[in-house]
Amino acid sequence: MLGHVLKGFLAAVPVMATVAVIVFLLLYLAPGDPAAIMAGETASAETIARLREALGVDRPIHVRFWAWLKPLLQGDLGRSIYWGDSVVSLVGQRAPATLSLALTTLIVSVVIAVAAGVVAAWRANTTVDRAIMGLAVLAFSVPGFVVGYVLIFFFAVRLGWLPVQGFRPLDEGFVPWLRHLVLPSLTLGTVYVALIARITRASMLEVLSEDYIRTARAKGVPQRSILFRHALKNAAVPIVTIVGNGVAILISGVVITETVFNIPGMGRLVVDAIARRDYPIIQGVTLIFAGVYVCINLLVDISYRLFDPRIRY
Repeated sequence: MLGHVLKGFLAAVPVMATVAVIVFLLLYLAPGDPAAIMAGETASAETIARLREALGVDRPIHVRFWAWLKPLLQGDLGRSIYWGDSVVSLVGQRAPATLSLALTTLIVSVVIAVAAGVVAAWRANTTVDRAIMGLAVLAFSVPGFVVGYVLIFFFAVRLGWLPVQGFRPLDEGFVPWLRHLVLPSLTLGTVYVALIARITRASMLEVLSEDYIRTARAKGVPQRSILFRHALKNAAVPIVTIVGNGVAILISGVVITETVFNIPGMGRLVVDAIARRDYPIIQGVTLIFAGVYVCINLLVDISYRLFDPRIRY
């Protein structure tokens, strides 16, 4: 196990190195002069020249890459061009909101999706199964921002049950924290729920056709035990895999969801940075998201043995 973990971390090194090169090239492969774009249309030639010197775009590309990579290896993601603060401090200020949204979305989505997928497999080819899968297809097809605005209209504007926008830190109270996350979590988790529910149903159907399930039924084992103790555990590997891969959906959906609900998180920070051509923030947050995605998939890979002891690394 330890050897497999070490191999996983070593395999992640070239992946992150490739991501770092691509992220660095974003600044220089984008159309137009980045210094002129950042300075604005009314900037003078002297201002643009000073900005080009500050960005280092007047130097050879290998020199610029090393000047960017050296502090990066020490944990320095650079400084924001617009705000002037370090990218690490800005990310630290926005991270609690994004982590809260991602955590609540992950918990709610997995619980709802797995339960729906198990019920659909149990009632395969019935009205219940068709209804659940129909809702899953619909949820997978509707854009996230549309779901967000519909939820805001009904539950915030019409009914007044939940706040429309904003975020409350956990230290201000659990209830305000949770109330501000209900609608964003449902919005962000819609596609995630649909994806996990469909994979859960397919995996459960395959397991429920096995001989040991028929044997358990013949012995009179309760249906709940068959579904959750025997079938679900053996169907968990594909489900866990799609949960890990679905983190990419959460990362991309955070940007839209935080914009719709005006949540001051990392996704909103990226949107503001793109609008202001603040490349250090874009590069830093992209690297962080890539690192999180790689680490989560490594953890998913390690967790396989918890669900299937037959797996050997």
